[in-house]
Amino acid sequence: MFRINIDGKEGEFENQLTVLQAAKNMGIQIPTLCHDDRLEEYGGCRLCIVRINGRRRPEPSCTAMIQDGMQVDAFPDDIEKERKTLLRLMTRNGEMNLSGLDTRKEFYRHLDHYGLLTEKSQETLQTASLQWADHPFIRVDMDKCIDCYRCVRICEEVQGQFVWQKWNRGDKVTLLADGKESLKESSCVSCGACADTCPTGAIEDVTVINNGYPENYTRSVCPYCGTGCEISIGTRDGKIVEILPVRDSPVSKGHLCVKGRYSFGFASSPDRITDPMIRVNGSWKKATWDDAIKVVAENFKKIQSKYGPDSIGVLGSSRATNEENYLAQKFARVVIGTNNVDSCARVCHAPTAAGMGHILGTGSATNSFDDIEKANTMMLIGVNPTENHPIVGARIKERTLKGANLIVIDPRRTELASLAKIHLQLRPGTNIALLNALANVIINESLVDRDFISDRIDNFESFSESIHDWTAERAAEICGIDADKIREAARIYASHKPSMLFHGLGVTEHSQGTDGVMAVVNLALLTGNIGIEGSGVNPLRGQNNVQGSAHMGCEPSKLTGYVTIESGRQRFESTWKRKIPVKKGLDEMQMIDSAVSGDLKALWIQGWDVYLTNPDMKHTEKAFNSMEFIVIQDFFMNETAKKFGSVFLPAVTSYEKDGTFMNSERRVQRVRKAIDPLGNSKPDWEIINLVARSMGFGKDFAFSTPEDIWNEIRELWEGGRGITYRRLENGGIQWPCPSEDHPGTKILHTDKFTVGKKTSLAETQYRPTVEVTDEDYPILLSTGRSLFQFNAATMTDRSGNRAFRDTDYLYLSRDDAARLKLEPGERVRLVSRYGEAVTRLSVDYDIKDGTAFATFNDPDVSLNQITGPFRDSKQNTPEYKVTAIRVIKA
Repeated sequence: MFRINIDGKEGEFENQLTVLQAAKNMGIQIPTLCHDDRLEEYGGCRLCIVRINGRRRPEPSCTAMIQDGMQVDAFPDDIEKERKTLLRLMTRNGEMNLSGLDTRKEFYRHLDHYGLLTEKSQETLQTASLQWADHPFIRVDMDKCIDCYRCVRICEEVQGQFVWQKWNRGDKVTLLADGKESLKESSCVSCGACADTCPTGAIEDVTVINNGYPENYTRSVCPYCGTGCEISIGTRDGKIVEILPVRDSPVSKGHLCVKGRYSFGFASSPDRITDPMIRVNGSWKKATWDDAIKVVAENFKKIQSKYGPDSIGVLGSSRATNEENYLAQKFARVVIGTNNVDSCARVCHAPTAAGMGHILGTGSATNSFDDIEKANTMMLIGVNPTENHPIVGARIKERTLKGANLIVIDPRRTELASLAKIHLQLRPGTNIALLNALANVIINESLVDRDFISDRIDNFESFSESIHDWTAERAAEICGIDADKIREAARIYASHKPSMLFHGLGVTEHSQGTDGVMAVVNLALLTGNIGIEGSGVNPLRGQNNVQGSAHMGCEPSKLTGYVTIESGRQRFESTWKRKIPVKKGLDEMQMIDSAVSGDLKALWIQGWDVYLTNPDMKHTEKAFNSMEFIVIQDFFMNETAKKFGSVFLPAVTSYEKDGTFMNSERRVQRVRKAIDPLGNSKPDWEIINLVARSMGFGKDFAFSTPEDIWNEIRELWEGGRGITYRRLENGGIQWPCPSEDHPGTKILHTDKFTVGKKTSLAETQYRPTVEVTDEDYPILLSTGRSLFQFNAATMTDRSGNRAFRDTDYLYLSRDDAARLKLEPGERVRLVSRYGEAVTRLSVDYDIKDGTAFATFNDPDVSLNQITGPFRDSKQNTPEYKVTAIRVIKA
């Protein structure tokens, strides 16, 4: 126990803190400028100096540790005088132009407190400064720099990017970005951490400069990837002018990426659709909500009556809230009477839910993001988090830089692969061969956790026999990698515990996606890396609510809580007072097939540009042309709506509504309304209610608020029963959380699996994909996202991100580009067995010969014109990661 007295106030602490931390906890605000809670203590500005009884000189309170019985004077006259002198020196003895300082930040507040704002410095000419105005989101004015180096430190310690650097020495020292006077042309990833930490406004958000300081802040959740970063939405005059990270967020730890922090402009984009639209004689006409809802209800009733309920499908959205996805599946089952309901989890992580669920009983992350800092080894399989889940990526990077082992399995040499101890750069489509070989090495070299296997695995012997022939040499030949590297990776993962597995779409979007997920789980079980801190199997979900949309029952074979229809039927029918359809439902890919065959006649699509993002666009186009009625519910007139929509229902963004999202680590978090809906747009839940009521189901959809919906969800979902809106006011909660006094669950499967005390390893065998290269199509293409654009770029392309990435690119190896006589930046034509697309070329040193990578963000490129019809054999998830192509000049 540490007892301390600061200026006569007593404090008592169990753990040893710095004097600055202790003072803050006691409500005493000692001034500081170089301190940031997210950074290691620096002690550079000396503004926080205090006098400690028994010590000869004043000491910085940010580096001095408390001792039991310590007496501290924080504000004696001589210290206060020295602070004023230090601040005056920082203003260059009054020569700094203070007119552009950020009045919300520490430097301005301290100058004001010590009476330095009234001196003549505001009237003097501005000294020579370095002003950078080329970045679309961040403005730099080095005349306001006070050399606290917080920008340098946060770029290193939190983002791990090392962009900001000190140049020169003494009074000539300056800060540059990679040695340049330009952030935009540097390796900056535009996370905004430097602007967030800067205490003066020398580094400032452009939106604040242009629009003024926010008047209000609202805590909510980022609408992009599945990390679930919390955001503080700053608004002024009813518009968003700034988004800041939430400092105490357990997920993002006071950090954001370029999308979460700066890509909010889409909410006020001039092409937002804010009134319902009805297509009349081939043209879109503005309509009232009453008229649009009437058209939707009448057409659904007509088709339902003529062809039966299974002629209609409903697609929820991974961008929508849990409450809205719950209503979407309830609408399908109660109002329409069909299990034809799905979400875009289908085209990304359905194999994760199935594969993990089959072995462990729960198809969700076993651990939490906080386990990253506790892991000694991390293995990344088919996932590129520094681009697609940047905050998780930054945490993995920082953990690696501090000494953890990193193994990356990826066809590309990604940023994290360049930092990895082992990079297994396999051929696309050969995951299972490699994963089985890793398991083979672990078993044959006796690296398994014998106690764990004895207690919790019931088929170890038969599994060992099933992979007996999967030697490192056999896999090396199939995968195109070194056998010794396979063995080394297996040894590191199994021997340097705890070891944490992350996987993504590079595992799931294959014809053996579900088998691939199960092969990943096998590694964790063999080594006992499950049910403990710093370990587990952790899928990184693609969109903000991929986890939640499927978990709420937007899935043809599952109800809310991801229970099977048969196991949940009695409980749901009792609560709903309605029968649940018996007939097996169709997933999204099956709905497309059913439309082509003439059976599916109508589709309600919520927050998903199906035509642009589905593979094999010709097949999808044929499906839509075969339907009689298509309802699109979105922010913008997306490609599906433009080409095929019958009615357009304008939805609001997550900035304009309340609800909850569920992130990749099973954390349910509150989404809060920060601005009013634009025009006449409405939240998805209100729209679903209106259609249901118009079809005669008003009593079933008599919800007044998202909380009303959530309370019905809690009634049905045992694992979420303890998660109330009231409790969520204090932060997110990870399920299972069965009661209101339960704290939530950070780690699953600690003592037993959901399927029981023991489980079985999956005996999976590698099957080569049907999609192979030949003389006509000699290059194997994988597709994916990029840092600055998100999925179909519906949101990012309207938020200034085009300044960094204006279209899609094909990445080819240097030798392949030279062989094909292609130059970087030129337009190239990609030709597959299924179609063609034209994009730009980038020559990439991190791509292996014979392989390629392309993004799919640009509708003008429509890359899915060339992806094929092959799907995961168990979950129908498209095989986006393997397409044979040839590349020619456009």
